[in-house]
Order: sequence, then structure tokens, then C-alpha cells
Amino acid sequence: MRHRKAGRKFKRTPEHRRMLLRNLATALLEHGKITTTLPKAKELQPYAEKLITLAKDGFELNNFRRSLAVLTNKQVAYKLFHEVGPRFKNRPGGYTRIYKLAKVRQGDAAAMAVISLLGEDEQIKAPTRPAVVPSQAPAPAAH
Repeated sequence: MRHRKAGRKFKRTPEHRRMLLRNLATALLEHGKITTTLPKAKELQPYAEKLITLAKDGFELNNFRRSLAVLTNKQVAYKLFHEVGPRFKNRPGGYTRIYKLAKVRQGDAAAMAVISLLGEDEQIKAPTRPAVVPSQAPAPAAH
């Protein structure tokens, strides 16, 4: 039983799994969107969003060094702090979006997905409230 065990293992050792996520996050920040399997995209999303949150306030040396501990390319780290992070300055989270693809991978029929960074012009949808119909009191019965 796997009760209260968060995260996916992907049948990899912890070191291999950590490098997988580092490489996926680096590729996502470098290219803006990547195509991968659905479970990997779901596992990558919070990992990448924490990096973007680190870079939201612009370049700060301590945060830059913390991101270099994760990212595998220094140029991508510069891009994160100078382009990607400030783009989401006024957004309280939700910097990425996952789109499920209809096609599956040909070799093993794995569900595929595209994970991409949101554009600058995309707005947060306010949660819609259900319409409340005012209850009408029944008319008093005439005797």
C-alpha cells in the first residue's frame, strides 16, 4: 500500500528521478513548452512553478544560486531571472498549463501531454459563482 506517499517514482533511482526533473525543468524554461508523458508533466508542474516563484522579483544573487542548484544550464537561469520571472510578477501562481494530447506514444501507448508556460496576455479566470435564484415567498392563501 502507498498510503500518504506523495510523488511518482517512474521506476528510477532517486538520483535518476532528480536529474529527470532537472532536465525537464531546464528544457521547459528554455523552450517555453515541451511534449512529454502526462505523469511526467504532472510531476514537473510544481517543480517548475517553484523555480518561477523564486525568480518573480527579478535578479537576486541568493535566489539565482538556488536556481543554479536545480537548472543544468546557466543561460537558462539568466533567462529565468531576466525574462520569465518578471513576466509573472503580478500573478499569484499557476504559471504553467498542461494540455493532454489525443495521440498516444507509438511505442508503448503512453498518454502524452504538452506542458507550456503561460503567455503574458493570459488572464486568470475568476471562479464563476452559480446563479442564485431569489426564493419567492408563497402568496398568502385567501380564505
